Amino acid sequence: MAGLNRIQLIGRLGKDPESRSTPSGRQVCSFSVAVGRRWKSANGEVKEATDWFNVDAWGRLGEICQQYLGKGRLVFVEGRLQTDRVEGDGDTRYYTKVVASQMQMLDRKPEEPDQEPEVIEGE
Repeated sequence: MAGLNRIQLIGRLGKDPESRSTPSGRQVCSFSVAVGRRWKSANGEVKEATDWFNVDAWGRLGEICQQYLGKGRLVFVEGRLQTDRVEGDGDTRYYTKVVASQMQMLDRKPEEPDQEPEVIEGE
């Protein structure tokens, strides 16, 4: 059965990325992205909320994320949703994250010259 699992986010990093190696030696960079949303309630009042997404970037894309991203940076991330199942202490917990396939920095550091944002694709 064919399906589609694709997510696109634009938001700001909640903290600096963290990298680690898996037991097999693969590199993964993890970070969280805050995405704000606004809507009007039934009585016309403007409401705001923030959704948080955990993101994993593997291989070369992860290395680039680790090198260039930091807390507060505005990014576009595209990838797929993945839910991991963890069992322990008689409980089963599910954690959903975004596995990034590409990332684009949408802002720039003050010392960076004006240039078009570059899309960086993963494996």
